[in-house]
Amino acid sequence: MKNIAVKKAKSDAPSSLGMILLKGRTFIALILLFIFFSFTAQNFLNPASLLLIAKHVALYGILGIGMTYVIITGGIDLSVGAIVGLGGMIAGGLIDEGLPLQMFGVNLYFNVPAICLIVILLGALIGAFNGLIITKFNVAPFIATLGMMYVARGFAMLRSNGATFPNLVGSAELGNTGFEFWGGNVGTIPVAAIILIIIAIITAIILKKTPTGWHILSIGGNERAAKLSGVKVNKVKILVYVVSGACAAVVGIITASQLVAANPSSGESWEMNAIAATVLGGTSMAGGIGTIGGTIVGAFVIGILNDGMVMCGVSEFWQMVIKGVVIVLAVIVDQFQRNMQAKMALQQRSSK
Repeated sequence: MKNIAVKKAKSDAPSSLGMILLKGRTFIALILLFIFFSFTAQNFLNPASLLLIAKHVALYGILGIGMTYVIITGGIDLSVGAIVGLGGMIAGGLIDEGLPLQMFGVNLYFNVPAICLIVILLGALIGAFNGLIITKFNVAPFIATLGMMYVARGFAMLRSNGATFPNLVGSAELGNTGFEFWGGNVGTIPVAAIILIIIAIITAIILKKTPTGWHILSIGGNERAAKLSGVKVNKVKILVYVVSGACAAVVGIITASQLVAANPSSGESWEMNAIAATVLGGTSMAGGIGTIGGTIVGAFVIGILNDGMVMCGVSEFWQMVIKGVVIVLAVIVDQFQRNMQAKMALQQRSSK
């Protein structure tokens, strides 16, 4: 009997080792990418380059956090990139032109905190519309958010007829200066990174330590069972899209602040970066599984991969191909891990 137990332990060892490697695949990929680009990309380890990478990682991380909530419930949000552009344009318009009140013949100007709040509320409202369309009209998340992507991008273009709002420094007389702070640094730390840390801590606590987080996870695991257990599925689904829209609006503010200008095309294809960071971070496209910490690691992988390829002079077209391959491989590996876990669980049950 003892020999049998020893043989069984040895046979289980490769499976256990493989599972450990699968679970740590994103962190391993991050280390390998960092080492690779340190040798192949000129100035990759330059402090200025690392600071730029950190800013990009923060943007992808914030978008990814909202996407994580959505994908855990079994959904998808393709509108986040367009909300980034629209959010920046709304912020830029309020700083540059104010809010025209034609019936009174005046323009109302807001201070920067109020502008940021307006933009975030707008992003949350768009997210709420996505959630309502999906839950009340039973529209597939892919279709609902694809449509909203075009709507938001169209409104971003309409806001200035496709033009850019440049030089968003505001005016002391109007009380709307200080917008560039959100894209700057506190000492050597990017403000975007600080915002990412704050959002990550809050959303991680909600996901792991509160009933709302349990509801989000349970809906993705088994929506019917969650509904039967009393979870208000539709309200939770609307909530996750609200979070996703608000996160995208925050990124829109930071992006416009970093450029000190608002461009209606900002955030194009960033929904792919958000999805890639989320899936690479271990969130299952099937729903029910995901962590905020994993998404942050995934954002680092995408940020280093993007900027590393640029520094190496890789064609923009090849960059798109590589990112597409990364997303597909991440989903394949996730499915392989799920199958492996199910097989190991079945073996454990049969051994008892």
